[in-house]
Amino acid sequence: AGPPPEPGVAITDIARLSVTDVRRWIEGLAAPGRMTQRERDIARDLIPEIKSRLEFLEEVGLGYLTLDRGAPTLSGGEAQRIRLAAQLGSNLQGVCYVLDEPTIGLHARDNRILLNALHKLGDKGNTLVVVEHDEDTIRAASHIIDIGPSAGKRGGRLVAEGSVADIEAAAASQTGRYLRHAMQHPLHPRRAVNGSDPAELGSDPNFAETLRKAKPRSSKLRSDPTSADPTSAAPEPHGWLRVQGANLHNLQNVDAAIPLQRLVAVTGVSGSGKSTLARDVLLTNVQAAVAQRATRAGREANDAGRHPAWIGCSGVSGYESVDRVLEVDQTPIGKTPRSCPATYIGFWDTIRKLFAGTLEARARGYAANRFSFNTGEGRCANCEGQGIRTIAMSFLPDVKVLCETCHGARFNPETLAVTWRGKSIGDVLQMEVDEAVDFFAAMPAISHPLQLLKDVGLGYLTLGQPSPTLSGGEAQRIKLVTELSKVRDDITRRGQKAPHTLYVLDEPTVGLHMADVEKLIHVLHRLVNGGHSVLVIEHDLDVIAEADWIIDLGPEGGDAGGRIVAAASPHDLVRLGTHTGFALGPMLVAERGSQVRAA
Repeated sequence: AGPPPEPGVAITDIARLSVTDVRRWIEGLAAPGRMTQRERDIARDLIPEIKSRLEFLEEVGLGYLTLDRGAPTLSGGEAQRIRLAAQLGSNLQGVCYVLDEPTIGLHARDNRILLNALHKLGDKGNTLVVVEHDEDTIRAASHIIDIGPSAGKRGGRLVAEGSVADIEAAAASQTGRYLRHAMQHPLHPRRAVNGSDPAELGSDPNFAETLRKAKPRSSKLRSDPTSADPTSAAPEPHGWLRVQGANLHNLQNVDAAIPLQRLVAVTGVSGSGKSTLARDVLLTNVQAAVAQRATRAGREANDAGRHPAWIGCSGVSGYESVDRVLEVDQTPIGKTPRSCPATYIGFWDTIRKLFAGTLEARARGYAANRFSFNTGEGRCANCEGQGIRTIAMSFLPDVKVLCETCHGARFNPETLAVTWRGKSIGDVLQMEVDEAVDFFAAMPAISHPLQLLKDVGLGYLTLGQPSPTLSGGEAQRIKLVTELSKVRDDITRRGQKAPHTLYVLDEPTVGLHMADVEKLIHVLHRLVNGGHSVLVIEHDLDVIAEADWIIDLGPEGGDAGGRIVAAASPHDLVRLGTHTGFALGPMLVAERGSQVRAA
C-alpha cells in the first residue's frame, strides 16, 4: 500500500492500494477542484456507492486487503467476511440468512467484528440462522436450538431450546454443560520450555522492550506452578527448530524458534501470516530437509553443508533430530465408498484374518482375501462390494441407492454365512465403534485403535462408514488416530525408539463441539507425551491455553501483520497484552482462580 493516487492515474495503480487507502482517495475526489463539472456529473452516483462498499469491507476488519489480491491467497476468515460484507451492502430486508459456522478461521478479536456485522444484518429486519460451535456466538444468539444429545445415530433429537439460561439448565445438553462450566486449564501439566529467553525470540523490534517493561503478573496470573516443576516436563526437548528470514507473502523477514517435543500454538488475527509461516515455510522446508536425510548420500550432503533450496526464508536449522514430518489436515481420507475408517487405520486386515481363522471359514477353504469387499469372490457381485449402486441420471446429478442384493452388507451370502462370536463380516462393518470396542476387547491389535477412535469422540461412527460421508473434522481425527496407533506407550519396547515426528495441524478444531475440542486436546497431549512435536495453527482459545509455547503473529492482518509480536508461554502472552493475549486472559484467570480455590 502507498499514498492515494492523484486523478488521472491508471486503474492498476488504484488496484494495488488497500481498501482503506482507496476509500481515502475516493473521499478526496469530492474536494473542490479535484474534478471537472462533467466528471462530477459522471461520478455523482458512483462515488457514494463505491465508498459505502469499501466501508463495509472496513467494517468487517478487511481494510488492509489490496483490491488486486487474488481470491486463492485469501484465508478462510477473509473470504467469509468478504461474502458477509457483500450482504451488508445489499440493504435487503426480510431475508433469512443461513450461515454454517461463520467463525471458522476467525481470531477472537475478529469474532467480535463478525458478531457486530451479524447484528447489523438482523437490525435491518433480516433473520439469521447460524450453525455454530463458538461460545461467543452462542451467547450472542437471541434463541438457541441444541441438537443431540450425542452424534450419529445417538443424535438428531432436540435436547433444549431457548435462551442461554435455558440451555444451561438442560441436564441432557452437552452444550449447556460447557456453557455452565468452562474447561479448566491446564488439562495436562504444562511442560517447561527450557533455555528460552522470550525477549530474544520475537522478530518485532518492540517485543523485547515490551516484555522488559511489562508489569509483573497479578496474583491470579502468577507463574504457572507446573511450569517450574521439572517432573511435569517430560520428555525434555531435543532443542529448537529455527527459521531465519521468512519473507513469503506478507512475512517481514521473520525469525521464528519452535521448541521440539512440545505443544506449540501459532496464533494471530486473521491474515497475519500464521499458515504462511507454519505450512508454506516451516513445513515445506523441514519436509525437504528430512527427506534429504533419509538417504546416506543425503545425510553426507547435509553434513557437508549442502541442503535443499530454502523456500520463502534464508535458512532453517535444528531439524536434524526430526525423523518424520506430517501435516494432519482435513482433506478426505478417501474419495470412494471403498475407503472407510477400518481400512484407513489398518485394523481391517486383522479382522479379515480373524474371520479366515474360524472353523467355518477353514472348512469352506476361505482365506483372508475372501473377506475383502474391494476384490475377490467374497464381495457382492451386484455392487462390487460398495454396498450402494450409482444410477446415472443423464443431465441430473447421479443418485446413490442401497444395493438391492446385499442391502448394504457389501458381501455375498456365502461369505456372510461365516460368523465370529455370532457376527458376520457384514455385521462388523455396520457396527459402531463404541460397540466394537467391547466386541473385540480380547484382540488388542483391533481394540487399541478402536479405543483411540472412541477417545477422540468418534465412537458413533460405523467401522465401514464410507469415507466420502465423513466431515473434515472427522477425517482429521481419524488421521490422528492412525498416528496415535503408531505411538508406543513403551517407547523402548523391542529395543526400538519411536521416530520423532513433527506434526503440523491447521485449525484442527474446525467443526468441533466444545466436548470434542476437549477430547482433541487430550489426543495432542498424547502425541507430545509419545516423544513427538506438535505445531498447531489455531484460533480456539481452549487449545491455545493448553499450549506449552505460543508464537503470536500480527499485530494486524495483511501488510500490517507478518511479524512475530510475541513468542512466549500463555501467561507471558497475557502479560504482553497482544490481541491473542487479551482474549486468552479471562481463561487463564479462571485457571488461577480454580487453583486458588482448590488450595
